[in-house]
Amino acid sequence: MTVHAQARRHHDLGFLIIAVLKLVKGALLLLVGLGTLSLLDKNVMARVSHWAHALPIDWNRHIIQNLLLRLGVVAKRDIGLISATTFFLAALLLTEGIGLLLEKVWAEYLTFVFTASFIPIEVYKLTQHVTPARLAALAINVVIAAYLALRLHQRAMARRRERGFVGEKSDG
Repeated sequence: MTVHAQARRHHDLGFLIIAVLKLVKGALLLLVGLGTLSLLDKNVMARVSHWAHALPIDWNRHIIQNLLLRLGVVAKRDIGLISATTFFLAALLLTEGIGLLLEKVWAEYLTFVFTASFIPIEVYKLTQHVTPARLAALAINVVIAAYLALRLHQRAMARRRERGFVGEKSDG
């Protein structure tokens, strides 16, 4: 059995924790996306609620939408952009979480790249205004990115050792 297969045999608690975190964040963003979608169009929401009738849907969406539009908090086109972006991020987080649960190497790389890509944004936001939530988000993402970088490095080193070992046996 290869070193890589032996390392994959037991489940990694760190990956499990990260996967659950990603799945929870993805599910919450999916609910937010459905909520913003409900502000757009009655027909669209009727189709969504047909297959997702168990989700809590605010039927007073016109009141909320009109309030947001009148206060100038958001424009009608922004609601669609917010909804689309939220669905995209939810899909990405759910993909990362499921991939990590299934112990897929591509999910480790995907999660590392996207988690690490948010760190500069969070640092910039902290320079604008420091809040406990921003500090926590930065700390969590740094820990996740560092952990994934370490595990990916360990995997690469194991592959190198394995190749070196195989090369020595075939030359002998």
